[in-house]
Amino acid sequence: MLRDYIHKVLDKLNVNRRDVIVFALSLLLAFSIWLIHNLTLSYSDLVSVAVVAQSDLEGHSDKSSNACTIVARCRTTGFNLIRLHNFSDKKAETVFFSGKDLHHVKGEEFSISSEELSNYLNDIFGDGIRLESFTAKSFTFRFPYENHKKVPVQAMEVLSFRPQYMALGKMKLDPDSVTIYGEPYHLDQIDRVNTETLDLSDLHSSSHGIVKIAKMTGVRFSHLEVNYSLEVSRYVEMRESLPVSVLNVPYGKSLSVYPSKAEIIMRCAFPVTSNPAGKVRVYVDYNDFIKSINGRCTPKTNRLPEGVISCQISPQVFDCVENGR
Repeated sequence: MLRDYIHKVLDKLNVNRRDVIVFALSLLLAFSIWLIHNLTLSYSDLVSVAVVAQSDLEGHSDKSSNACTIVARCRTTGFNLIRLHNFSDKKAETVFFSGKDLHHVKGEEFSISSEELSNYLNDIFGDGIRLESFTAKSFTFRFPYENHKKVPVQAMEVLSFRPQYMALGKMKLDPDSVTIYGEPYHLDQIDRVNTETLDLSDLHSSSHGIVKIAKMTGVRFSHLEVNYSLEVSRYVEMRESLPVSVLNVPYGKSLSVYPSKAEIIMRCAFPVTSNPAGKVRVYVDYNDFIKSINGRCTPKTNRLPEGVISCQISPQVFDCVENGR
């Protein structure tokens, strides 16, 4: 046998078997060092990766129905080249492209130029890649049409404030509307989308952040989250008694209002430099009186002066009597 023959040769050469094992291991180690060294060197080669495009194109699916094979000459290490050449055995990579980089060709087709594609080099080929050139000037993806409509976003909020603090207005959302995608029978039933519940407590300063949009079965959103902001201010409460006037009374008629004065409670942003009551006017609109059934009208105010956050009027309803002249 071959094994016995090798042993006889080693015995004749007077070679220790342990020395043979050490020599073999040394040879293997030297080869490994040589291989690792060569794989860490930089090489230029053609590499290809199949890519499925993902984007936020309005009116179209968020993923392309086709995959493009991106072929480029790149310079990278031997390790990376081995990894990239094995991509041919894997499924297509999904890469997100900004809508501004995709150019409408026709119908459902959108293209991206090789120049713009270079911005996504790491997403396509991974890190440690230096591009030398693409083999094509542009690549085309097909994004199928999808049923969609635009709806407002409503903030679901649970707010509590520290004493003597309040919001200066409604919570602002950016964007305040989103495009939703799905089957027609799903879209027809949706007139708005809600955020996840925002639970903000002990507010004593303005608040802002990011909140996710609550998920809905059967639909996809153009945005998964929105920015929110809420202005909060300390306030001072002021009370005044003001006469109630009447607007839009036609010639030849008069309208009496009971009671003739209203108590107003104003919440003013702190600090208050002057009493704004002199710039506030409480009135009843004759047109509202005409539309009323029992002659009872809700009082209104003119545009509130700067610094007045809110104004509450008491009583909330006034009795009105029309008199001819």
